[in-house]
Amino acid sequence: MKAIVLMLALLLNAGMAAAQTRPSTVSRPCAASQRDVQVNGAIVLGTGGYTYDRFVRDRSFCEFDEGLDPAFVPSRDSQTCFVGYRCKSQSRWFND
Repeated sequence: MKAIVLMLALLLNAGMAAAQTRPSTVSRPCAASQRDVQVNGAIVLGTGGYTYDRFVRDRSFCEFDEGLDPAFVPSRDSQTCFVGYRCKSQSRWFND
């Protein structure tokens, strides 16, 4: 019985974590998304509908083999809001 209760508690916690929402750049001013990236260093933001991405302040938030790619997203007050960067594999740049 204890095992069933413990399993249900763990499943409930996992479901609540999966249901958390992320800030959406589309419904916020550009400055708010920029501020979130700067303050947090790295953050996942919704970019419209079911799309999202991870944005970073600088290369220290990327893997050692990744570089920076400037990130522009739609916001409430701009279609091309520069929020920071995306980490991208550097091997991509050599294959272009």
